[in-house]
Amino acid sequence: MESAKEHIVIRGCGAISALGYDTPSVTDAYLQGKPAFTYIPHGGSLTPVAALSAAAETQLQSIAASNSNYRHLDRSVLLAIFAARQAVAQAGWQPANPDADLREDMAVNIGSSRGATGLFEHHYEGFQQGQLSSSSSPTTTLGNLSSWVAHAIHAGGAQISHSITCSTALMAVANGVAWLRAGMASRFLAGGTEAPLTDFTIAQMKAVGIYSRLQNNLFPCQPYGTSGQNTFVLGEGAAVFALEKANLATLQPGDVVVEAVGFGFEKITSKTGISAEGLNFQRSMQHALSQLERQDNKVDAIITHSPGTKAGDHAELTAIETVFGNHLPLLTTNKHLIGHTLGASGALSLQYAMHLLATQQIHKPGYSHTLPASAPEQLRRVMVNAAGFGGNAASVILTSV
Repeated sequence: MESAKEHIVIRGCGAISALGYDTPSVTDAYLQGKPAFTYIPHGGSLTPVAALSAAAETQLQSIAASNSNYRHLDRSVLLAIFAARQAVAQAGWQPANPDADLREDMAVNIGSSRGATGLFEHHYEGFQQGQLSSSSSPTTTLGNLSSWVAHAIHAGGAQISHSITCSTALMAVANGVAWLRAGMASRFLAGGTEAPLTDFTIAQMKAVGIYSRLQNNLFPCQPYGTSGQNTFVLGEGAAVFALEKANLATLQPGDVVVEAVGFGFEKITSKTGISAEGLNFQRSMQHALSQLERQDNKVDAIITHSPGTKAGDHAELTAIETVFGNHLPLLTTNKHLIGHTLGASGALSLQYAMHLLATQQIHKPGYSHTLPASAPEQLRRVMVNAAGFGGNAASVILTSV
């Protein structure tokens, strides 16, 4: 029976980025379509980044001050804790008693592309000066992410940290779906976090040759733009989702369901693993689409990965055209507002998908672009794409009940 069919529903979502730190601030930012970039001096020139606003920074620092142990943690971990607490609160998973036993049926999977970038650079500088802190190793391990998030939300189940470059967050959500369907957890917290606005990380992206050189521009990051330039811009942030298994009878109007998850991989033929045909994207989208019912498999919109690089944007568009042919869904992105948050980007795109499903409004980019201009009458199903170095890609399909 359909009512007995298992669904994976998003019970709560928490996020913090350059756009804001709660649902009202983020919703307002998306509806206005106002980019959140600032320019900082780096390498002898002004460089665009998408850093937290002053208000969001205040919220993050309140987390850091709430526990004496938190002052030793990397910024990426603090971002994850902030988003996780929001997600758990929205889902109603907070224990009534702060001293309650850990929830052994609640699992956590938080990912990051770079991990404790800021702390690692800080400790390495100390090492070069002959002053290495005893906290350098435990606070820079990748497992730091999930263990501290689990501690913050009283989760006693599996604690998984991983990195699959920029597909990381979508892979975490896919892992949550698998664990819930397998009965290995009844509640699963999944997401991604990144704090890459450090000298070395920015320098690495510039060395690849993809960083935006647009200066004093409202939109330094221009996915599918017509400038002919690479316009990649780094941003910071985190987004986390509280996932739970439910049947149709227990779903409520407005609930968002993770309908399908797909993966795609291709042989690595370059330093970034991007093929002109976007084979990894083709395979991830086809894998996700194969999980939909044949009589109801229309995708209304795709939130593209599109980091603002010529090769990456072109490869993804080629893949979409190959998979969908003459029936292209609406294509949209949020990177022209928040830049590329690496391992957190897929999660923040999922948050954007939830915003689209809730508001049914898409704000068009304010720069010259080649994105399709028409929008469907109703947004019911949204696909989110992400891809990373190494030829991997992931696609997640969300549907509003």
